[in-house]
Amino acid sequence: MTAPPALLPGTKTVPFAGALAAHGDRTAVFTADGSVTYHELAARVEATASRLGRERRLVLVIGANTVEALVVHLAALSAGHPVLLVPGDHPEAVQSLVDAYDPDVVAHPDGGQWVLDERRPVSAHDLHPDLALLLSTSGSTGSPKLVRLSHENLQANAESIADYLEIQETDRAATTLPMHYCYGLSVIHSHLLRGAALILTDLSVADSCFWDLFRNAQGTTFAGVPYTFDLLDRVGFASMDLPHLRYVTQAGGRLAPDRVRHYAALGRAAGWKLFAMYGQTEATARMAYLPPELAETQPQAAGVAIPGGSFRLQPLPDWPDWPDENTGELVYAGPNVMLGYAHTPEDLALGRTVDELRTGDIARRTPDGLYEIVGRRSRFAKILGLRIDPAQIETMLARHDVTSLCTGDDEALTIAAIGTGAATARRIRSLVTSECGLPARAVRVHLLADLPRLATGKPDYRAVRELARPNDVGSSTPEHPLGSGPEDLCLLYARILDRPEVTPDSSFVSLGGDSLSYVEMSLHLEERLGHLPPDWHTTPIRELRPPDGEIPVRRRALETSVALRAMAIFCIVGSHIHVFGIKGGAHLLLAIAGYNFARFHLTTAERGERVRRACLSIARVAVPSVIWIGFVLLLNDDYTLANLALLDSVLGPADSKTGMHFWFIEALVYILIVAVALLALPLADRAERRFPYGLPLTLAAFGLLTRYDLLGLPDRTQIPDAVTVFWLFALGWAAAKARTKVQRIVVTAAALATVPGFFPGDPGREAIIIATFALLVWVPSLPSRERVNQVAGLLATGSLYIYLTHWQIFPLIDGFSRHLAFLASLVFGIAYATAATRLMRGLPSLLSRGSLRERARQGFRVRVRETAMPRFGRTPAPAASVQGHGGS
Repeated sequence: MTAPPALLPGTKTVPFAGALAAHGDRTAVFTADGSVTYHELAARVEATASRLGRERRLVLVIGANTVEALVVHLAALSAGHPVLLVPGDHPEAVQSLVDAYDPDVVAHPDGGQWVLDERRPVSAHDLHPDLALLLSTSGSTGSPKLVRLSHENLQANAESIADYLEIQETDRAATTLPMHYCYGLSVIHSHLLRGAALILTDLSVADSCFWDLFRNAQGTTFAGVPYTFDLLDRVGFASMDLPHLRYVTQAGGRLAPDRVRHYAALGRAAGWKLFAMYGQTEATARMAYLPPELAETQPQAAGVAIPGGSFRLQPLPDWPDWPDENTGELVYAGPNVMLGYAHTPEDLALGRTVDELRTGDIARRTPDGLYEIVGRRSRFAKILGLRIDPAQIETMLARHDVTSLCTGDDEALTIAAIGTGAATARRIRSLVTSECGLPARAVRVHLLADLPRLATGKPDYRAVRELARPNDVGSSTPEHPLGSGPEDLCLLYARILDRPEVTPDSSFVSLGGDSLSYVEMSLHLEERLGHLPPDWHTTPIRELRPPDGEIPVRRRALETSVALRAMAIFCIVGSHIHVFGIKGGAHLLLAIAGYNFARFHLTTAERGERVRRACLSIARVAVPSVIWIGFVLLLNDDYTLANLALLDSVLGPADSKTGMHFWFIEALVYILIVAVALLALPLADRAERRFPYGLPLTLAAFGLLTRYDLLGLPDRTQIPDAVTVFWLFALGWAAAKARTKVQRIVVTAAALATVPGFFPGDPGREAIIIATFALLVWVPSLPSRERVNQVAGLLATGSLYIYLTHWQIFPLIDGFSRHLAFLASLVFGIAYATAATRLMRGLPSLLSRGSLRERARQGFRVRVRETAMPRFGRTPAPAASVQGHGGS
């Protein structure tokens, strides 16, 4: 047994995960780099289980088809720790789930190695004794709705699958699907149960390297979703020489009957079997399979219940079209039925809340006892009084050689199909209207180069529902003039972020947006969607939509951090020109800089990627500043080379009246450099991930040593401002990481206790800083109006550059009119911001490998490849995190 010897009494585990050593020196895992025996795997699992300890903790594991991820997953299961398995190629989804469930341990890759970030020694959660695994049903979206699976669920389902597939210890299964996907995970579990080997890879079946590895490892089986079989056609699978192939499994969606028949016949001729299967995450993985000998004669059937499970048909009294007692909603019962759903961490304490699974599928029981899925209850639509089954429409179009996805609402049927040209659209519309009797105006046809799919390869019906094309022939429903569908939003993201490789799975975070573009993007999205969720910047584009699919209501809100940035720069410039005397704006901007640094830099990306993005952020502050100061140096002698190097506070003459003009920019650059240098250290990086709120509070405490001159330093006027104001930046950082009411109270109290006295004799300035900081902590958005949003957006986006340039602009006009000088300073700063933003767009190419043209070309190749083949387990480099320049 590989389980650690000191499990607490009553701790439940998954038996097969603790019995790896029983398979001896048989090969457990093949990879492109070599192989691992069961003894070696068991030893690594035991060591990791010991590291996790006796006390049960919630362990979040970044799903990846690697030995390291497999070891952590098995170690947790063998030691009784519940596992939250998340997608490895969507950092924004990971962050969303980390925020939602606050795991005690996070296992993730870092710089080519896997690390365990132990955020606390004892769980913060009440974990039910039966809870073993948490899986999402929504792919890579990071939805907090999870399926709760028990130890019995995992063991029973692995045994059942191994039974009907007749898995042998000589089998070698390739991981063609992601580990975090229940189908892919079931392949891993069922083969480890029988002592068979895994060919662990993230390569696609469309990659020739996959087949080289498969042959070298003498692979006997692989799994596929329907789209996998489309890829097999493209790579000439029928003519491949695979002498050890014993069987192929298919699930993850209905494979068309003619495709089932085709591949069954292909397998019969080549000496391997096809198992078409049916399942859901809520049933751990599998509920039914079609015996291979029936695949050619009954290809439309889902088959029979797996060993240990059973089906019944729930009558459908509200569906008069099907009065037959042999048709109804398919309900499954068996030991693999989930405990229930989890929506919040509190649900982790729940035991079993469901005893059988209402699948939502409408099925028919044939005279020979097979079950055939005939529709999806939730997908049926009643359009103009007619009950329409989109699945039947897809099947009908497939008979006419049209590959499509279909969905509907109360007004129209929406069809996404592969093809081009108006003639093709008219033909599809004619076929549909003839089949179901709908008028042409109620049939919307969208012709695409490829159908939208989730990362698992499953059809993405949500994307189909949200397709929006203003000039679509046959569409009678007015569409929002700005377009709020995924396709329109992709174009918006591409335009604002200047990124060609935007897909519905992209997010603001993954596309590398910064705090300048954050403001512009948030205003555009709020206008199109009518609202913005708090985590919109980490949300995939496909998840952004108007409430309940309605046209956006013209209610406007403005994010508090954006409003405060705009207000701060407005007050700074107005006070410097003596239009009014509202002070404290620059110090507020330092707190917002820390807030933005935490939100946009401290994501789940690897340490190296974090550092690279933060360096880009520093450059976006420093480079335009140096360019402007250098330009001014050519015109007058107000500044020195110390200003040009942003070192006036260190090297500048003490009697200079103008040298201090750029103190804020210098302080911001110094602070960001220190923060990035700190997080570049592996120890500090791990500490931040484990204590995301505690670390900035600790740094703020250290900053108070200089704030209160407890180190015997010279007077504040004699040392760089960055040294004395760092605590404000750290408090803003902590504010962004405050997740609970108590944490927000603590950080607010810290500001209330430390700001007073910083400006002796100026309590008004201190009150402004405290009040606005509290607003940042407690109020995420403010009611606003569209015009106010537009003005605030311009000011917030240009705040850094307004601050930089106003020192030279207002003296030119001040003698004529202070108010005109005030306005001119704001306008010129905004104009310089626009120019600087365009200049800095090319900066990432200077700080990463290859030229911008080459990166764009690579991005295009990636897009084409991923359009042709979903990432079945492929784990690309971590997506870019969002960076903000902080002070502006």
